[in-house]
Amino acid sequence: MDEKKLITICQFGGVFETKKDGSLLYNGGEAHAIDIDHDTRLEEFKLEIAEMLNCGSNSLSIKYFLPGNRRTLITISNDKDLKRMISFNKKSDTVDIYVTAEEIVAHDHSNMPGSRSSRTTLSEAAVRVDIDITQPDVLNYNAVNTQKDAMVEASTDLPIDSVPPIPVDSAPPVVSVVSSHVKHPNVPSSWDKAITGVSQRFPNVHEFREALRKYAIAHAFAYKFKKNDSNRVTVTCKSESCPWRIHASRLSTTKLFCIKKMIATHTCEGGAVTSGTHTHSTWVAGIIKEKLQDSPKYTPKDIIDDIKREYGVELSYYQAWRGKEVAREKLKGSYKEAYSQLPFLCERVLETNPGSFATFSTKDDSSFHCLFISFHASVHGFQQGCRPLIFLDRLSLNSKFRESLLVATAADGDDGVYPVAFAVVDEETVDNWRWFLMELKSAVSTSQSITFVADTEKGLKESIAEVFENGYHSYCLQYLSENFKKDLQPQFSHEVKRLLVADFYAAASALKFEEFQKSTESIKSISAEAFSWIVHSKPEFWANAFFAGARYNHMTSKFGDLFYSWVSEAYEMTITQMVHMIRGKMMELIYARNVASSRWLTRLTPSMEDKLQQEILKAHSLELEVIFSPGTDRHSIYDVRGVCVERVDIDRWICSCKGWQITGLPCFHAIAVFKCINRSPYDYCSRYFTTESYRLTYSKSINPIPDVDKLVQESSKEAMVVTPPPTRRPPGRPKMNRNVSQGSDKRELRCSKCKGYGHNKITCKETV
Repeated sequence: MDEKKLITICQFGGVFETKKDGSLLYNGGEAHAIDIDHDTRLEEFKLEIAEMLNCGSNSLSIKYFLPGNRRTLITISNDKDLKRMISFNKKSDTVDIYVTAEEIVAHDHSNMPGSRSSRTTLSEAAVRVDIDITQPDVLNYNAVNTQKDAMVEASTDLPIDSVPPIPVDSAPPVVSVVSSHVKHPNVPSSWDKAITGVSQRFPNVHEFREALRKYAIAHAFAYKFKKNDSNRVTVTCKSESCPWRIHASRLSTTKLFCIKKMIATHTCEGGAVTSGTHTHSTWVAGIIKEKLQDSPKYTPKDIIDDIKREYGVELSYYQAWRGKEVAREKLKGSYKEAYSQLPFLCERVLETNPGSFATFSTKDDSSFHCLFISFHASVHGFQQGCRPLIFLDRLSLNSKFRESLLVATAADGDDGVYPVAFAVVDEETVDNWRWFLMELKSAVSTSQSITFVADTEKGLKESIAEVFENGYHSYCLQYLSENFKKDLQPQFSHEVKRLLVADFYAAASALKFEEFQKSTESIKSISAEAFSWIVHSKPEFWANAFFAGARYNHMTSKFGDLFYSWVSEAYEMTITQMVHMIRGKMMELIYARNVASSRWLTRLTPSMEDKLQQEILKAHSLELEVIFSPGTDRHSIYDVRGVCVERVDIDRWICSCKGWQITGLPCFHAIAVFKCINRSPYDYCSRYFTTESYRLTYSKSINPIPDVDKLVQESSKEAMVVTPPPTRRPPGRPKMNRNVSQGSDKRELRCSKCKGYGHNKITCKETV
């Protein structure tokens, strides 16, 4: 059975008149009939009407009355509205609709809105429009009849029954006068007409407030609320003597908000700049979003200056900061919601990069605790081509919730930083470091003894020994020297401290006990307390002369600087975006080094080739005598005589100078032996330094991870709720410096009275 069609009587060209009972009567014009049904689309309907009227379909406005209600006209603005009209009239065969073309404007009526541009002085002609709405939004009144040049005194009220009938597409009440305010170039022209007058409707109260905000900015005046709730809003000009006023309220049984009364005249002088009292953060965000996307370092101060210059609105620092936060959230997502995406993120890491490690945990209250990620490509590269040497470091993310980033890096065959694993934790604690090391052990899973270069704080000394039983812990010399300087007596001058630290580094780098002792004696000659500090700092964990592990002459954990350069701006990112950023950086790093190594022609990597050539030149330049070591049964041991005598064992790859063992490259003593017995020094270099091993390190690639935001939205699984850690970033701009200073020391304060250090003459306790 065919669906019933509804015949629409399309009326246009007439005018509405108000009857005594308040209902509306349409007089004059023409009428045409068009049949429609539930399958008819509004655009098709408009096109058919436009053909009859010989005008564009985009300019048409279509309205109708609800059955039994001749007071309120309903606008059809989309397909759903059209279907509703058909449903409301399903018991009827016909329905009257009223068509207007918005581009057709009556020339005997002004269509300028009442606004700040309609400001007058008390001596100028003005009109007070104070109309209680009983008419629909198509019934618009004009307070000034420009054809008759009728001037109405400022104190005169214009009664409703004196307003002549006008076409339905006329403009709302206005007073057209000369404007004195400054027009800001970036204010859209549409904002001038955001408020058009009595009978104007808005989808809800929020839309009305937003239109009011734009209108006030466009016309450069400040306003204040007399009433402001979800059902009614009354606003006046902030100037006490100015009559400008507007009142709007919700239409009963609907969410529509309608302007009921409006006094469109301003008598105040106003100003070119308005306060941002009623400026919403959403509005600020909409204005700055594109700039923030192009310039992530766009500061609240810059926002304040730009908004004032471009829109004439003065913002507080908080309004600018809050607007930036809203804009950032629109561009990059919510900080808080990102934590609930971590389960999906871990799943996608494992799916897209098989063999990877990705896990996270929460606390008992479902707040974020820690996240560990190690990609398969990183683990494979470490196992196949990197030395069993790992650097541990911690970076403060300076993010909204002040998480810490724990990183494990290695050194590739060219002494480049190689990322192995990283973790985001709520804070740096003993338990979190132990957890990170346990996860790292599961990821690298090697039977080799691993040497760790790391600090001793936060239980690392105990945790490394506990988790990696056959591993070695080399104290990071950078952190150790910082503690050394901090513990030195304050009376030492800057120059003396510099000499003590230089001797400390010399002692750490010394290859033999005699050299170590010489450096420490130099320290003792300056300060017995400093020497005692060296003795009690356990040199077996940091001095080359005593350290049992293989750290290949790497004595600091500065390899974490690569991650620091990546995440220095991460405080603007959510946790998932930061992980994606790190993954992207690692992917680019692996690809770039893989491509670069494909062009290498040397047996060793470039940096190791240079180091070996330096040792070869040194061996050729020195007059070294190589003799077979007497008193040994093995034919691999030789004595090399120069300034001193060093013993070289080419089978065990050792030299008594310890240079070969510590660096992994033959020292010049060993090279002298190879020259004597006609062997190649390349055959005695660590395999980790070969181009082949380097290419193995970067042979696997990290695969992209799909957008987690979209995956969460598309997933049918119920998302696990993970809340942010309770610690939040303190107010103010986050500091971007590392935990340990990288530059030179600050000059110590010195007293000009006693010449002592650590105080000045005002606080000096020495008596004259």
